[in-house]
Amino acid sequence: MKRILFVDDQEPILDGLRRMLRGMRSEWEMEFVDTGEKALALLDEKPFDVVVSDMLMPGMDGAKLLGEVAQRHPATARIILSGHAGQDMIFKCIGTTHQFLAKPCDAATLKATIQRITTQGLVMDTPRFKELIGSLDKLPTIPAIYSQIMAAVQDPDVTLESVGDIIAQDPSLTAKILKLVNSAYFGLRREISSPATATSYLGLDTIKSLVLSLQAFDQFETGRIRGLNLDRLWNHSMSTGALARQLSTLESADIAVREAAFTAGLLHDLGKVILAYNFPDEYQKVAALADGGEMGDVAAEQEVFGTTHPQIGGYLLGLWGLPEAVVEAISLHHSPSTAAEPAANALWAVHVANVLAHESAQDRNGSADNQ
Repeated sequence: MKRILFVDDQEPILDGLRRMLRGMRSEWEMEFVDTGEKALALLDEKPFDVVVSDMLMPGMDGAKLLGEVAQRHPATARIILSGHAGQDMIFKCIGTTHQFLAKPCDAATLKATIQRITTQGLVMDTPRFKELIGSLDKLPTIPAIYSQIMAAVQDPDVTLESVGDIIAQDPSLTAKILKLVNSAYFGLRREISSPATATSYLGLDTIKSLVLSLQAFDQFETGRIRGLNLDRLWNHSMSTGALARQLSTLESADIAVREAAFTAGLLHDLGKVILAYNFPDEYQKVAALADGGEMGDVAAEQEVFGTTHPQIGGYLLGLWGLPEAVVEAISLHHSPSTAAEPAANALWAVHVANVLAHESAQDRNGSADNQ
């Protein structure tokens, strides 16, 4: 039985967690405290598998608490559960927090997150992973336009036109969205000329995923990256996202699974960009090993960096508060059988789509596609 410690300074929140998680009492032994100091005292008395903490608390905030937990009890998994997901707060969590979950969070999401973190082992707690994360010059940040869209859709009266207006604030993003929408990936029968019309045809979830992925990739200057063809990688990501959604549809998955598969497919290789941008010389070694046929890209990354692009991408994107299904699919798309609950879900859709997209590219190019 797993032991979970919940920390929040608001008693109504703790009461809500108790009620929501009542059905987990057969699987979890749970404790609830209202300060970081009480949490540390309890942790010193007995071990816990997971600590789930609010971010903004008087005295010791969530980031400081989990930093202390990381030092004193490194085997304990650490999760932030907060209604505040500002970029500054997320930066404070890097290196000490395994996952950032946004309030409100349902029991299924919380359970899935805890299972993934505890089942996969605390990869980020290894010295090599900590050293690598600490030496990153450029970290992906939550795209501003995406944040504005997410804030807008909280309004039940939001219109597709207003979402289109948010996208239209960025001419470069608008041009890229329209180019994608009018491409063969979506196969629309008429030309789309505005973000609002694109949102109407493709749906809000698809547009959110496209904005998120496009802006995430655009944060990294191509001139600094060596050993990685970004145009090819983006085309592969689009193919993987589209195929993953098609596979989920064929499996009669619900819309949440289909959209999670699409988003994860678009972002599954962002970890490659993060590694290649921050460590261009080292990533050239990865490319040489993979292109030479000595090993695949994941094995080459493990050889050079001591970690892999799914681990790096999944960890950093997990701090954005993306849905658990998306983070799991990114983190495990090369090893889906290691998931806590292997099933025909977004993870498997992305895994299969990734393989099919690589095979399709190999057929077109007539050579091995190790990216």
